[in-house]
Amino acid sequence: MKDGRRVRLAYGRAGLEVEFPARRTTLIEPRPVKGLPDENAALREALRRPLGSRPLRELVATAGRVSVAVCDVTRAIPSDRILPVVLDELEAGGARDVTVLVATGTHRECTPDELKAMLGQDVLDRCRVLNHNCLDESSLLSVGLTKRGTAIRLNRVWLESDLRITTGFVEPHFFAGFSGGPKLVAPGLAALDTVLDLHCAELIGDPGATWGKIEGNPIQDEIREIARRTGIHFSLDVAINRYREITGVFAGEVFEAHAAACASVRRTAMREVDRPFEVVVTTNSGYPLDLNLYQSVKGMSAAARIVRPGGAIICAAECSDGIPDHGRYGQILASSPGPGEVLAKVTAPGFRCRDQWQAQIQAQVQLKAKVYLKSEGLSPDRIRRAHLEPVDDVGDLVQVLLDEAGRDARVCVLPEGPQTIPYVRE
Repeated sequence: MKDGRRVRLAYGRAGLEVEFPARRTTLIEPRPVKGLPDENAALREALRRPLGSRPLRELVATAGRVSVAVCDVTRAIPSDRILPVVLDELEAGGARDVTVLVATGTHRECTPDELKAMLGQDVLDRCRVLNHNCLDESSLLSVGLTKRGTAIRLNRVWLESDLRITTGFVEPHFFAGFSGGPKLVAPGLAALDTVLDLHCAELIGDPGATWGKIEGNPIQDEIREIARRTGIHFSLDVAINRYREITGVFAGEVFEAHAAACASVRRTAMREVDRPFEVVVTTNSGYPLDLNLYQSVKGMSAAARIVRPGGAIICAAECSDGIPDHGRYGQILASSPGPGEVLAKVTAPGFRCRDQWQAQIQAQVQLKAKVYLKSEGLSPDRIRRAHLEPVDDVGDLVQVLLDEAGRDARVCVLPEGPQTIPYVRE
């Protein structure tokens, strides 16, 4: 390609080099933010001088049992660097009974090897670590209903703890607005029926349930009501860059800390474009976020914000864990002949199924644009059964699609996927 522009896409652990036509390509990446020069010092400072709260170690004085919620393996948060500092502060305050709860939501439990990689051996040696299981009735407690009628059923260990702490990282989220904060509790530590209520077709289909929106987002409203009703005593959120370096630390009262984190991330992670593109190439930010196709719907959703109706989206996601085989997402896709039928099925009165929200969002994206998938973890046949078109060479397909769309057609590339959320100027 004479005027080629090589771009490295975040794909699996190794990345994927693709050449694009330079004069027809717009590249949208996260604004570069340097990692903090001393992460430990920044974490300690935030824990000792929090927003709207007493310092963490002071909260331990009257607490017997302490629970710390952390993200699971599908999130890129550097918990192995964050948790030792949190444990230092807890132990300095006198904590002796600390449980780390992996907020899996409806995902599978993390394996021992994954827990070691996520948390580090130091954390595993210092406290008890438990995977949340949304289907284990013995591990759940009911607290009632939200005003809307969402069942509030959460992890028993969490609810029975004297001090409850969330740790997360904040990035734009495709239907909750932003991740982190109270989302660690619901859906993170919730029962399946609670998650089904939170992610029902009505709420997922609401225009307010979208990237970067907190106020007026009905899903975030439910999440926050559950957090208020059950209580989060302290929250620690971080912002990170593409290298998993911590760029900001926000600790204290959960809603105040989360608001500060969201405001900071919004400035660096959301980008405006002048008009839609005929072709959008996206990723799901590489491993571990592109571990499976279920997670990679987020990258498709980010691209859908700026693709023109009838255009094309190419998603490069390794999917080393497949569809995956657990959960109901793959079954929902396989049980319908196409995206239109998927959407009709999950939005039908009375339909209620685990993972229906991901199938619904994928179908909504596909009804706007044709979606192709580059993936080493899924065979072409499995990709087609998920109603997507397999692609071998991303660069060649981009050129074909641009030629078909006309001489003025353009491609937008999101090499970090949903780490940057574009939107069309109104």
